[in-house]
Amino acid sequence: MEAEGGEAQREMPVSEGSRRIEEIRAALPRGGVFAEKEWRFSPEPFPLSPDEVALLRRLGPALQRFQQVCDNLYRRSVKGSLPDWIARYVDEGKPSSVVALGRAAGHREVFPHVIRPDLILTEDGFVLTEIDSVPGGIGLTAWLNQVYARWDTDGALVGGASAMIEGFHRILPDSGNILVSEESRDYRPEMVWLARQLNERYGKTGTWHTLRAENFPFRDKAVYRFFELFDLPNIPGAQDLARHAATGQLIVTPPFKAYLEEKLWLALFHLAPLRRIWIRELRESNFRFLAQVIPYGWMVDPAPLPHHAVLPRLEIHEWDELKLFSQSQRELVLKRSGFSELAWGSRSVRIGSDLSQRDWAQAVERALCDFPAQPWIMQEFHRGRLVEHPYWDEDAGEMRMLSGRVRLCPYYMPGVDREMKLCGVLATICPADKKVLHGMREAILVPCCESRNAGG
Repeated sequence: MEAEGGEAQREMPVSEGSRRIEEIRAALPRGGVFAEKEWRFSPEPFPLSPDEVALLRRLGPALQRFQQVCDNLYRRSVKGSLPDWIARYVDEGKPSSVVALGRAAGHREVFPHVIRPDLILTEDGFVLTEIDSVPGGIGLTAWLNQVYARWDTDGALVGGASAMIEGFHRILPDSGNILVSEESRDYRPEMVWLARQLNERYGKTGTWHTLRAENFPFRDKAVYRFFELFDLPNIPGAQDLARHAATGQLIVTPPFKAYLEEKLWLALFHLAPLRRIWIRELRESNFRFLAQVIPYGWMVDPAPLPHHAVLPRLEIHEWDELKLFSQSQRELVLKRSGFSELAWGSRSVRIGSDLSQRDWAQAVERALCDFPAQPWIMQEFHRGRLVEHPYWDEDAGEMRMLSGRVRLCPYYMPGVDREMKLCGVLATICPADKKVLHGMREAILVPCCESRNAGG
């Protein structure tokens, strides 16, 4: 492929590519890294320009600050020093017990120790579609980096062979338990592999285990929570775990702050009444940087507008008018905000330009009817730029090129100074005809490297 602003990538000899595919297969851990999941293998990491890597490095601390500000805005809204509708929006649809857990944890400045945004690589740069505080792919990306580091002769692989494992170790530095729920079972193999790596590297100072969240008794060990908070009724020990975390007796990350796990914050970021607050709390440089990355969005709230008001950018007075938008006007995407089994894995995503008029109207109506029990947001849709990347075609038994679009998942974890550091980047390269860029059998999954040929 052409590296942005630079020369064409050197074409790898077929024999070398085939040898690497065999090495990747041989390196797969027993039990795999994704339960019953397949993807296309490639002999090459996905190249990013130095400018793109620099932007990714800057994004981690900016998102860390963004989450801290979201937490602060919520707590101030609860206390009454900011409008109460901020907290009300992000608490909608949650049982009172979950809201109470978040508020009990809210007095402590604890935040997710892994931040993973989903970024679409477009012609104009990166577009952030969501921030995942309980992300899959940590072990997978660590494993991919380990394997591809064998061929990384010039240190170009983002994170190298070990940054992902070292970063996770800083989250659970002495010992720890990774709790994976049945709902998240597809990701259990990668977390089992990750715990094994921690024991092999740091076993002299502690032990790490991957356990089933449903069977977990309280133990005096730090916990990495790999289950969604809507799943709490299925996890008997979760309330005890949350209480110990709230009192500081036990470290649990991500914290039990369901309000921080709402996509709704991405719409609130663009809300005019909050603009001055965002700028003051984030600092103007961070605000302007994030405004270039976070697509414009709206909360889908069916409350009537004053007779003189319209929804910004849409220029409509009622949501029902949105149903009549033409296909060219529907470069929009609807998705559930959070706290639902349909709010992750792109399960609720509806892209307007990809739907018929009737299906789009039904999607809008569904979002309106679900409020407030299941809030939705709508964002401007940005199409990914086309790239080409080699992969091994299992059926044909040969190397081929895939024309596709890319979702980037950078993983940020605390550095030694506690600032979020870029530890690795997973690229999911999907066939060009796929509108929703997510893991699938037809997609290529590879780590990212910095292209030494790419210009600035």
